[in-house]
Amino acid sequence: MSEKHLGAVLLALAASIWGGMYVVSKVVLDVVSPIALVWLRYVIALVALVLAAWVTRQSWRVRWRDVPLVVCIGIVGYAISIWTQFLGTKLSTAQMGAMITSATPAFMVVFGRILLGERITLRKAWSVGLATIGVLLIVGIGGMGSIGRQQYVAGGAILVVAALTWALMSVLVKRVPVEYSQLVVTTYAILSATVAITPVGVAELHGFGELFNRPVLWGGILYLGIVSTAGAFFLWNKGLQMVDAASGGLYFFFQPLVGTILGWILLGERVTLTFWLGAALVLVGVFLAVKE
Repeated sequence: MSEKHLGAVLLALAASIWGGMYVVSKVVLDVVSPIALVWLRYVIALVALVLAAWVTRQSWRVRWRDVPLVVCIGIVGYAISIWTQFLGTKLSTAQMGAMITSATPAFMVVFGRILLGERITLRKAWSVGLATIGVLLIVGIGGMGSIGRQQYVAGGAILVVAALTWALMSVLVKRVPVEYSQLVVTTYAILSATVAITPVGVAELHGFGELFNRPVLWGGILYLGIVSTAGAFFLWNKGLQMVDAASGGLYFFFQPLVGTILGWILLGERVTLTFWLGAALVLVGVFLAVKE
């Protein structure tokens, strides 16, 4: 298997894992606050990543000049983006969480121009415009169900922030020197995010005692920490090193697909016509961005 094909497999697998993450987090968030769940997720992920790096004898060396970049990846992508993903999902639905964040590749076009000097063509401009309109349709109209309108709109707006920050982080990953171990870079970035959110995360550990009486919640947290964080973050970063940033965004298609199907099957979430219209515009916009 060529490096490009391997990168495609890694990115598709990571995005599929994240699609299931929204359904799992929706269940756990009924007991644990969003910021506390992020903190628990990262503590578990750090243990898994350190063990994996130790077993595989990875080099922990990172030059001091690259430390700010790794810290920025951790704060922007793993602290701000993941927290807003959980908070937005809590206020809205698992389907909305998966769909709005699927606009990330279109936003990567903009950050790719700013940070990597990639040219913005007419096709890329159309992709950003269509994705933005689709996100507005999803946030403003579709799929409210029993959720109050103001809460629903607020959740959608917060999820847009999650998509923007994840896009920025994904472009920053492309600037990490390829000689570094992506397992180690992921560990350092998550460590930075964990340190940043620890004061608030620990203070928000309300309802923690109930976790001991509900094994399904612990199973969900372990999935979020080991599979969707330690595993999927590593797969995503590794895959991005093997393909260009725009093409890598294509594999976000797996995230809304998996998230919407699981939200419908497992949580009974309603899928409206307006939701699908907005989703179609997002996907068309993303497709235009990555096709070029």
